[in-house]
Amino acid sequence: MKNSHFFAMLSRMKHINRWSLMRNTYPENISEHSLDVSVIAHALAVIRNRRFGGNISAERCALLGVFHDVSEILTGDMPTPVKYHNPEIYKAYHNVENVAKEKLLSMLPEDLREEYRPVLFQQQEEDELWRLVKAADKIAALIKCIEEERAGNKEFSRAAVALRQTIMDMGVKEAEVFLEEFLPSYMLTLDEQDGGN
Repeated sequence: MKNSHFFAMLSRMKHINRWSLMRNTYPENISEHSLDVSVIAHALAVIRNRRFGGNISAERCALLGVFHDVSEILTGDMPTPVKYHNPEIYKAYHNVENVAKEKLLSMLPEDLREEYRPVLFQQQEEDELWRLVKAADKIAALIKCIEEERAGNKEFSRAAVALRQTIMDMGVKEAEVFLEEFLPSYMLTLDEQDGGN
């Protein structure tokens, strides 16, 4: 049986740093970011199910969060000001992402590909899950900004304001709940989070 490179390639997520145009007090790679997105996406799905009468798979939402940036193994992380500079650049980059995903998919044995295709490529029937993943992605980026600001790095101040506004503009009520109930804790010290116990 032929060797498959898919999972070895996925392990390279830890080598792809985010925020490449920004001065970072500590680097963040897409492996770390994807874990954060996965945890937050799961939370958003749980909030939807428990508080807003939803009936979606929190586990599936978390899985989509794990895989949401895998194309960047091959493309690298394109800085937001460049990616969203105009519609032509965004469309071209989206096409490049799809080519990268197809390349990764081709690294799997043929009998496993159809199991991973819906994890790598957004399926219309999972649009609501992907909406939560996209909100989780923005929340995770906002948390990175907050952590950098707390470390005295002003480089992320404008990004934090823009991300908070983007999240509010998305109209994802679960994300608004997360910002209200959980985000303030990211501004506390460990002792403050622990409650002094």
